[in-house]
Amino acid sequence: MFCPKCQKSGRRCGQNRNGSQRYHCSSCRVSFTDESTRQADGRCLEQDKTILVLRLLLEGNGVRATERLTGVEKKTILRLVRSVGEQCDKFMRTAIVAVECESVQCDEVWSFVLCKERTRNLRGYPECVGDCYTWTALEKNTKLLLAYAVGKRDHSTGLTFARRLRNATSGQFQIDTDGLTVYPSVIAEVFGTHQDHARVVKVFGKSQEGEARYSPAQIIDVHVEKGWGNPDLKQASTSFIERSNKTLRMQIRRFTRLTDGHSKLWENHEAAIAMFFAYYNFCRVHSTIRTTPAVAAGLTDHVWTVKELLARLPG
Repeated sequence: MFCPKCQKSGRRCGQNRNGSQRYHCSSCRVSFTDESTRQADGRCLEQDKTILVLRLLLEGNGVRATERLTGVEKKTILRLVRSVGEQCDKFMRTAIVAVECESVQCDEVWSFVLCKERTRNLRGYPECVGDCYTWTALEKNTKLLLAYAVGKRDHSTGLTFARRLRNATSGQFQIDTDGLTVYPSVIAEVFGTHQDHARVVKVFGKSQEGEARYSPAQIIDVHVEKGWGNPDLKQASTSFIERSNKTLRMQIRRFTRLTDGHSKLWENHEAAIAMFFAYYNFCRVHSTIRTTPAVAAGLTDHVWTVKELLARLPG
């Protein structure tokens, strides 16, 4: 193996932590790795090790736990998450387009980046930290995650989410949401006032004394009201999307409450979410439909492996 600096022959000098052969040049005294072992997409990890790292992360393991189990350095894992996540985001927007839908449910999942919103306000941190909401849309019958958006719980993020949902869907269908006041305005702006939209409004009571910090407040009333169009109020529900949110919280370590596994950078948080959604739609078999949501929706004819998903991602 020739030195990339002086082009003289180098001798073998052990392996790096990824298992690639290292070489040492006695002339210019530099160590280097055989670049032919690098994959075509630029990743320096071997494909089997890459798939193992991703599967561990996608099944709820933290970055540090994955580092201990695989021997891959934390910085390498985070670079892999960022790279694959960005590619998954592009892939989802091109693969899930104009899907025929019957009923779509929408909701938002809370998490935070670096610190809670109260701490961000006290310390004057920028908008890229603090409370972070993942807006998700699920097709009720196929369990396909149609669209998502990561941001604050405001009109701007809601508008981005609605536009992505409009691009992902087709046909006449009903949208069911919770009582968030942003939904009627963004749906009317993107879909029009003819869109069937129902709001499931839950009324919560006051927390009881002695309840734990994260104990859910008691629901004292639920009523369904018309948003736009002519929705079937008897069929309106957000149960499926709320169950999907539970899966998201269980399988991404960054969403686990009362731990230090939360994201420290907004970009890594978005990338991890994009990676999970692509895996959920195309690789993870859903127990109720006995296949993946992508197969149920007719986007593919078989269950993908993680290896196949990586191969189909854009460069």
